[in-house]
Amino acid sequence: MDTTMDVDGILRPRMLINGELVEASDKATFPVYNPTTREISAHVPEATQADTNHAVASALAAFPSWSALDPTARSAPLRRLAALITQHSATLARLEAISMGLPTSAFHYAHTCASLFAHYAEAWPRIQGHSSLNTPGHLTLTLRQPFGVAALILPWNAGVHFLGAKAAPALMAGCTVVLKGSEKAPLAVARIAELVVEAGFPPGVFNVLSGHGMPCGATLSEHVDVRVLSFTGSARTGRAIQEAAARTNLKKVVLELGGKSPALVFADADVDKAARQTARSVLVNSGQVCMANTRVYVQRGVREAFLERFVEVFRAVKTGNPVLEGTEQGPQADGVQYGIVMGYIDGAKQGGGKVLTGGEGRLESTGGYFVEPTVFVDVPEDDRITKEEVFGPVVVINTFDTEAEAIAKANDTEFGLYASVYTRDISRAIRVAKAIESGYVAVNCTSPLTGRDLPFGGYKGSGQGREGLLYSMENFLETKSVIIQIDSE
Repeated sequence: MDTTMDVDGILRPRMLINGELVEASDKATFPVYNPTTREISAHVPEATQADTNHAVASALAAFPSWSALDPTARSAPLRRLAALITQHSATLARLEAISMGLPTSAFHYAHTCASLFAHYAEAWPRIQGHSSLNTPGHLTLTLRQPFGVAALILPWNAGVHFLGAKAAPALMAGCTVVLKGSEKAPLAVARIAELVVEAGFPPGVFNVLSGHGMPCGATLSEHVDVRVLSFTGSARTGRAIQEAAARTNLKKVVLELGGKSPALVFADADVDKAARQTARSVLVNSGQVCMANTRVYVQRGVREAFLERFVEVFRAVKTGNPVLEGTEQGPQADGVQYGIVMGYIDGAKQGGGKVLTGGEGRLESTGGYFVEPTVFVDVPEDDRITKEEVFGPVVVINTFDTEAEAIAKANDTEFGLYASVYTRDISRAIRVAKAIESGYVAVNCTSPLTGRDLPFGGYKGSGQGREGLLYSMENFLETKSVIIQIDSE
């Protein structure tokens, strides 16, 4: 394999270890396919166990000096990186489009990533302990200190965003970082690795690896010199990471996992708005969003009006090549994801679900991994497509009669990441929001909307820990208690 293959003349994918852009130590690569054409876009380094260990050792060696810096000195390369990401946003958009199919017109992640680095560059005053005289004859203190080496494992559906959401707070807290991008979408992350060098981070402070879960992700999960690990991705992988951490050094683990997010639409809601918003929620990034409203429960009296408007939105979406202006829906990320989504669709058909629109793949007609936006109704609540995360442009719309029934159906899942409630009755909205087992509840709005200063994370199988502008740095800070005896005169 040619490990120096350029991507559209804008990138030679490499890893960043100890301040140097490098290939894998054994020169191994893996191919990245354009999901629109199924042609090879690039050959990307496959990190070996030795490469991963080298990155961790580099981060460990860099930690004492990085964590001891004046925080204003730590903030300087974060600010420079924010500016560089903004400057190269068009390139990053194209790289995401040709690696996992996100339309360039929908790519806002460079902006969010840059804004996160800029925000955390100025957030160091929030790293505060406290003091007390409540113990007679003593002064007591708490100190907030960085864990050490932080491993950050990114998802493929929004890797650029999560790079900022995880790396920026970890670095500002004083941790050093070993970051692994997803093998499904490694190109934009590889370009940011080049920008990290340009931003002037000291060697070893910010390392970037590419590769699969084995061996790279598993090595990070088990490594005894990694003291905190933050992962966004599937529940299956999250469990494996948790098990590896428990088996080795009991490192702190922060997990943001899958979802099967319900939307409850009551008869007194603005039905037109509810239909438009929930439909768009499912279509974002071709349905490859953990908080998409893939289960919608509509009160029986407004069912037909809701379905008519919802289907209208689904049928109007503009599907096509993600690099072309005006494209709203691109392909699924790769052949594996395409097969998974079509498996759920075919299974629901066989189980008696009724298709109102869509229901077919477009691989043969387009040559790419395109799936028609699909609406199912009257699907049994115990069907796999109702219970499990599909990660495609597919929704199940069922009905309910009472508030209690709606809540019971919403909670009948292993997940609890995001939920929505549409009603004009504020008392009902509050009752239902309290009763739903979800880390996030939106009232008269829906995903991907979130409050910038709210914590984000899941109940149940959707993860543990919280992330957000006011919360993420806490994930990378230990608390130390100090007691000082005050001598009497």
